Amino acid sequence: MPIAQLYILDGRSNEQKETLIREVSEAMSRSLDAPIERVRVIITEMPKNHFGIGGEPASKLNR
Repeated sequence: MPIAQLYILDGRSNEQKETLIREVSEAMSRSLDAPIERVRVIITEMPKNHFGIGGEPASKLNR
């Protein structure tokens, strides 16, 4: 059972996350020759002040 764990910053819509799950699942199924119903995707959302880029919180960088 292939599992993808994705970390993204808060702020994406449910529609965007659904698209991400679908497209990652399709890519894993295709590249690993695994039935798509066996693919699992876990999304972990992080607050922007919990993620740093270049020594600064993403919240300060408008990311």
